Amino acid sequence: MTCYFFELTAFFRLFVHEPGTSAMIRLAESLEDNRKFIAASTPLEVYAGIRKRERAGLIAATDAAQACEILRAESTRFVQQPLNPSVLDTARHVLDRAELHWIDAVQVAAAIVAREMFEGVEITFVSASDRMLEAARGEGFKTLNPVEEEAAHAG
Repeated sequence: MTCYFFELTAFFRLFVHEPGTSAMIRLAESLEDNRKFIAASTPLEVYAGIRKRERAGLIAATDAAQACEILRAESTRFVQQPLNPSVLDTARHVLDRAELHWIDAVQVAAAIVAREMFEGVEITFVSASDRMLEAARGEGFKTLNPVEEEAAHAG
């Protein structure tokens, strides 16, 4: 069984329209809830991103409110990897191997710890960030870029 770890840049596309949104919606809708993983901090990061876009005038207040409401509901449908000491320690090791911001290393570390917890389950790392995809491949993950998937599906 293959599970999917939705990194922030991919998960965000489920709530705010960006390149790759259609591919993310197709993927999320095709999976059972127990096959979709996120870091426990990801919904908060998405919430902050929605509010930031609203304040910048890029999203109407009603659209932001609706996106936040959908985010609350949909986040419960994902397996959330807690940011426990094991994840934080693993993030330090990720930072030793890859040039990432600390919060990006936490995303990769959460995927690593989830993979260790669910031994024998293959996890595909989903991200719209080339840097994150490269780091995930360096940690032995298969990867999926929703922007590339959408372009391939359209073409």
